[in-house]
Amino acid sequence: MKKRERLRHLVIALCAICFLLLGNAGFSQPTNRTVTGTINSPDSLPLSGATVTVKETRQSARTDDKGQFTITVPAGQVTLEITYVGYAPGQIIVAPTATQVSLVMKRPDNNLNEVIVIGYGATRKKDLTGAVTSITEKDFNPGVMGSPEQLINGKAAGVQIMSNNGSPSSGNTVRIRGGASLSASNDPLIVVDGVPLEIGGISGNGNNFLALLNPNDIESINILKDASATAIYGSRASNGVMIITTKKGASGPLKVTFNSLLSMQTVTRLPEMLSAQQFRDLINTKGSGAQKALLGNSTTDWTDQVFENAIGNDNNISVSGSIAKKLPFRASLGYLYQDGLLKTDNLKRFSGSLVLSPSFFDRHLKIDINLKGSVNDNSFANQDAVWAASAFDPTQAVRTDKPEFGGYYERIDNAGVPVVRALRNPLGLLEQESHKSTVRRSIGTAEVDYKFHFLPDLRAHAIVGYDIAEGEGTNYVPDYAAAQYTRGGIQNSYSQKKTNKLFTAYLNYTKNLPGLKSRVDVTAGYDYQNWMATNPAFIDYNVKGEVQASTPADSQRHVLLSYYGRLNYTFNNKYLLTATIRRDGTSRFNKDNRWGVFPSLALAWKIKEENFLVNSDLISDLKLRLGFGVTGQQEGIGNYSYLPNYTIGNEFARYRFGNTYYQTYRPQAYVSDLKWESTEAWNAGLDFGLFSNKVTGTVDYYYRKTKDLLAYVSVPAGSNLTNSITTNVGNITSKGLELSLNTTLISNNQLTWTVGANATWQDVKITNLSLVPDTASPGSFTGPEVGSRGLQILSPGYAPYMFYVYKQVYDNKGKPIEGMYADLNKDGVINDKDFYRYHSPMPEFMLGFNTQVTYGKWSASTVLRASFGNYVYNDVKANQGSWETLQYNPYELINLSTDYLNTGFTARQFFSDYFVENASFLKMDNISIGYDFGNVWKNTARLRVGMLVQNVFTITKYDGVDPEIQNGFDNSFYPRPRTFSLNLNLSF
Repeated sequence: MKKRERLRHLVIALCAICFLLLGNAGFSQPTNRTVTGTINSPDSLPLSGATVTVKETRQSARTDDKGQFTITVPAGQVTLEITYVGYAPGQIIVAPTATQVSLVMKRPDNNLNEVIVIGYGATRKKDLTGAVTSITEKDFNPGVMGSPEQLINGKAAGVQIMSNNGSPSSGNTVRIRGGASLSASNDPLIVVDGVPLEIGGISGNGNNFLALLNPNDIESINILKDASATAIYGSRASNGVMIITTKKGASGPLKVTFNSLLSMQTVTRLPEMLSAQQFRDLINTKGSGAQKALLGNSTTDWTDQVFENAIGNDNNISVSGSIAKKLPFRASLGYLYQDGLLKTDNLKRFSGSLVLSPSFFDRHLKIDINLKGSVNDNSFANQDAVWAASAFDPTQAVRTDKPEFGGYYERIDNAGVPVVRALRNPLGLLEQESHKSTVRRSIGTAEVDYKFHFLPDLRAHAIVGYDIAEGEGTNYVPDYAAAQYTRGGIQNSYSQKKTNKLFTAYLNYTKNLPGLKSRVDVTAGYDYQNWMATNPAFIDYNVKGEVQASTPADSQRHVLLSYYGRLNYTFNNKYLLTATIRRDGTSRFNKDNRWGVFPSLALAWKIKEENFLVNSDLISDLKLRLGFGVTGQQEGIGNYSYLPNYTIGNEFARYRFGNTYYQTYRPQAYVSDLKWESTEAWNAGLDFGLFSNKVTGTVDYYYRKTKDLLAYVSVPAGSNLTNSITTNVGNITSKGLELSLNTTLISNNQLTWTVGANATWQDVKITNLSLVPDTASPGSFTGPEVGSRGLQILSPGYAPYMFYVYKQVYDNKGKPIEGMYADLNKDGVINDKDFYRYHSPMPEFMLGFNTQVTYGKWSASTVLRASFGNYVYNDVKANQGSWETLQYNPYELINLSTDYLNTGFTARQFFSDYFVENASFLKMDNISIGYDFGNVWKNTARLRVGMLVQNVFTITKYDGVDPEIQNGFDNSFYPRPRTFSLNLNLSF
């Protein structure tokens, strides 16, 4: 009772404090005065269109053609903030009696003093020793963004980001330097406001976990690429780290920002299939009597039936400032509505955030309370309709005048029921399925930073955080729908809950030692993180409530404990050293292998500070970096792979006792001595700036070697549990070269033109991948299965996931000869020994280009990306490019790819390299134009409007829908949309 009383009194006291703070949050009406001034460039030229803002009132004005402005300010000393594109922000302190001021703007120094958030702390950009790319809000990609990763697509060398398909609920695949693993995860570690997120998704939202974050709340995204930068995160950092920092409040008066974006999405490209007339002509010319009898009398474009233009709207409002000049805060609300190109595909996201940033004891104690929440309502389209629309008989009508199957035309057999394994009506697949989900997510942190009074160089920092997500959904298909006719429809529900709890604390000591020309920055800390995923029992019912299948309840959990330390040492402002070490313990391995140690060391030399360069007018910045580090991997292998366990068998694994059959339990294969996969990485980099940093750039070369590879490989003969297992085996190496270049081509009072470009070359090789050496084995088959095996292969000495195919032989007209392949081993027989490894889905070169132009109040920008050396297997052509496809089912006709007119194949040639196509491409990701109206409504608001097109064009030799395919296997890809948007931004 006493505890409850104390708690009640505490709550009352906190409410009273809040009431007093809010009660004092008023605004006085000061006596105003007029101030005039002039803003010039460093070349003494007037800057027209510069924005002058009164910090205390947020009232603003713009300079005229002579660089002059007039603005009303309150009595007393005030601060004017001046911004102009292409120049560093300026500031003028206006004395209480001053009425005239002037300022000469400074050109930016490439933000070398910008503070970059890194693991467990921050540092100035010019003091970085590792390969780190920082992208802030002003450089984000504009437009419709379902997930935060797309904000930086094409902006960072060595970083590949692709949406998995065109659905609004689709996730993204992110690869930093190509990834470092095979069977384990290749996804980077993502840290949001200090909370490392778990890799993967949640029921009801697929693998699109980050889509539950509102991109409009994000302030910056920093990419840690080399091991010297990532080793502070230890066991989760082999594939790089993406640090996302959200926006916070700031001291000052209230500022309100409203942003609204209205969009329409259209289909860009679809598979090239025979038209209804081409198909009818082909059957009438070459088909049998039975096939001719199956032809219909209609002309139907099935892709037109399932796809539609998609409307979207994204609205966001934020309020920031200070409450009673004591409590900086930021609050935001967002609502995203987005239809998909497929009918019945839809996403709604409601999001909100609140950040409080008070400080106490003369800013010795700083507190950040950060709460983010979102609710996603999804309506999922049955994506089987994509392939069905390309393959369904185009001579059939969409609907019939009969009530069976909901009135949709379906192929039926002699008994009047849907043909087994036949295609279903594409539109019926969409409109007869109702699959909806609701996913709620909340991420919160309480961050405390205390600078000791008795030793200001020493700080204590602690974060308590959580990430909780709950997903639930329902799926309903009526029993009369042909797609689920034999089982009596679908009526089921599912749910899942994931929790992620974090505690981290570290001490940081920073000291300048002028006598020793040194600066020391030391950090030491501790982490505890606990994940748990709970899945209730799932029972699959038909519409009558009959059980079709069941999955028992499941609870997965794992814990990570960590100790870490870092030393940053600078001598004479020229020579820098960073040393880190982290010791991780995970519950995913047994006690003998549970702990791993991950060290790193990096050196940097500021060559520009040397006497022979310090006065150079040509070279304004030059820094050499060298780094080495070890990181680990334990993601993507499950939580209990080292433990012996049993799972319940299926209906075919039952034991009879009397007249009753009992399901049996079977042992699962396991490896008791599983241990950390570790990656050693070396990095050499050069940062440079020319002509007062009008041209800046970075060059990085890296080499990585992954040992004790966690891979799914074949086991030695004699095992009675499984043919393959996840274990530690083999090595993989990767190397690459990255180049980034940014320049300001023009910068004057009317026109500013900036250009950024990046290039990446990467090479990955498997060096060993077997438990027992077997020179007769070509490797481990993997990837999607076609015919009798996986289409791709993992082989030592080659790139991962290369296509393993025959070499096609062509006639003198360039036409592929059916069934004729090159005898590569010259033994006179065409068999499995003539397969060869032919290219990989992984690109060899990637390019990114972006440019921004500002002329007066107008602005325009564009982003382009290119990929070279990536190949895709066109399964649409392979599967639907032969006459055999028409004979697969005697009760139906399947449409063919127009490629059949080129090849005339009778049988499907699954393993021909003819279907492995060069998928190199050049894409314009977006192009935008905007106009800044400046201050409107009596100078109380600023208005900006813009127009934008995303996915503008793609130039490629690839014949399929899109050359950018995640796993290099194109079997009816949900096309990415072209998006047209109108944007309005108001700030008060």
